[in-house]
Amino acid sequence: MAVKRYELSEAQWQQIAPLLPGKASDPGRTGSDNRLFVNGCLWVLRSGAHWRDLPERYGKWKTLHKRFTRWAKAGVWDEVFASLIKDRDNKYLMLDTTLVRAHQQAATGKGGPRIRLWGVPEVD
Repeated sequence: MAVKRYELSEAQWQQIAPLLPGKASDPGRTGSDNRLFVNGCLWVLRSGAHWRDLPERYGKWKTLHKRFTRWAKAGVWDEVFASLIKDRDNKYLMLDTTLVRAHQQAATGKGGPRIRLWGVPEVD
């Protein structure tokens, strides 16, 4: 079966699966389908669409967004990126301006809480 657009291949999934919470060996609740969840997040982030436009095959957009935010606050995405950075052959680990969108007023910056949801480590 071919990999759908914006979704992880089997090799990519095998690389990040052990890093994600919700496995049967983890304490607490077991994730119903981590791969479907990650693919849904990738669909939103790579397509540039709003969370509300998430295709139904990934589940409810609100649930997906809430889980995405929880993982970001817990540092799960940081761990995944740190692991992917180690693999120099990873052709998907790059950002360009077509993937990063900012609001027109983002340049002024308001201060507020400094929560880094994911990406490259901060520079001091």
